[in-house]
Amino acid sequence: MTDYTPARYRGVPVLGRGARHVASRFSYGVTPALAKQVRAAGGGLAWFEAQVEAARTRADDADVLMDWWPDLHLDAQTVWQNQANEVRGMWEVMWDYSRRLLARRVHSDLQVLEVLTEFFEAHLHVTASGDAQATWRADYGETIRAHALGAFDDMLVAAITHPAMLLYLDQATSSKSAPNENLGRELLELHTVGVGHYTEDDVKNAARILTGYRVKTWTTFAAYYDTAQHWTGRVTVGDFTDANTDVDGRAVVERFLRHLARRPETAQRLARKLCTKFIADDVDQAVVDRLAAVYLAHDTEILPVVRALLRTKAFKESVDAKLRDPAEDLVATYRALGVQLAEPSANNDAANAMIWQCQEIGLVPMTWPRPDGQPLDNEPWATTGRAMASMSIHWVLAGGWWPNKGITYRTATEWAPTLPVRFDQLVDHLARQVHGRASNANLLRAACEAVQADPDTTVTSSHAAVTWRFSRLLGALLDHPRHYSR
Repeated sequence: MTDYTPARYRGVPVLGRGARHVASRFSYGVTPALAKQVRAAGGGLAWFEAQVEAARTRADDADVLMDWWPDLHLDAQTVWQNQANEVRGMWEVMWDYSRRLLARRVHSDLQVLEVLTEFFEAHLHVTASGDAQATWRADYGETIRAHALGAFDDMLVAAITHPAMLLYLDQATSSKSAPNENLGRELLELHTVGVGHYTEDDVKNAARILTGYRVKTWTTFAAYYDTAQHWTGRVTVGDFTDANTDVDGRAVVERFLRHLARRPETAQRLARKLCTKFIADDVDQAVVDRLAAVYLAHDTEILPVVRALLRTKAFKESVDAKLRDPAEDLVATYRALGVQLAEPSANNDAANAMIWQCQEIGLVPMTWPRPDGQPLDNEPWATTGRAMASMSIHWVLAGGWWPNKGITYRTATEWAPTLPVRFDQLVDHLARQVHGRASNANLLRAACEAVQADPDTTVTSSHAAVTWRFSRLLGALLDHPRHYSR
């Protein structure tokens, strides 16, 4: 009977369980380079703080922005005119937006910033599709990113009054004679207090408060404030009451939004979502209560809540409890393989083609079709169909077959340690690079079956394990459950 006891090949150091857990949850995959950063910082919590400090000064660096798609910098009118004149469709610009998100997540060393940006961009979701909001959608994403490490009340004001949100939820054409209730409803239901904590009258009054914010749709798409369209008169939403007598309602909107951001129900909702994203799908209410209290005590500041989350027993015990969604899977695969993307010059270059791979697995970043944002729990992604789609993408990437332009893959020689080496040691060496941890028995067995080798086989430079069967070996690591969890 074959002995699959894993060997150890210590050429690639790995992080301890706790440090790796922090880095895994707050990055898109622990690479040897990231592990080196964590060790240099002094551990997982210290790395988190170093990431926050770096984001304050480096968030706009070229190597962080991966800003390769020029249409994302066009003004709203030009984006619209390009579609109207059949120069380039707005859907194509939105694909560029998702591509930029993917590229940033692969290569940026400000992983905490990118992870928290994704969380809040999904919480205050504006789908990156649809002709109207597409004119402003790239700017909206940068707005959320600018506030992702700040205070939620500031983010809420910036997001709700942003032209992309106004267009997406029909506030851009709302009037005082016929206030549109879509944004007012989603503001209460999804962005702040949640279901059960508002009435239909609250929705109506929220819609009235928000009137005045407008966008010149289907012409210039310029954003403006129209005092003639702001509904005036006393408004009450929950425990918020305002005389609302000024025809310029921007001040009352800001008071209203900051009030909602400070509501205990909003604190509970955000705390629960943070727990679901970064701890587990089902977290004790006591943990949620603790984080909600931190949120309120720190005047809606986000980082104190995340710091408290990192120190909970629930977080420390939740290793491997979260499943990567389709985009996280794809990005983690690119990072695990250590590929280098090049600025795209053709549609089939890797930085562009990534979006089709993401689509094949199940969901392109920020294209969830409803205002509630994509699910944070595991269940939607724990399907047979998703697993098969992921395996298909893992296979072509492990072989370096597609995409094969605008990308540099590592060769088998670059992957392998000094040869000759025992096969079980080779597997451990690769596991440390791909998974950020040492191999185990079931991984070794899967690797042996993938390349038809025994654990004690001696691997030389001509052996199939590092030549024509090497893609199978990498594929076995990418299809292992460890790669699906974060």
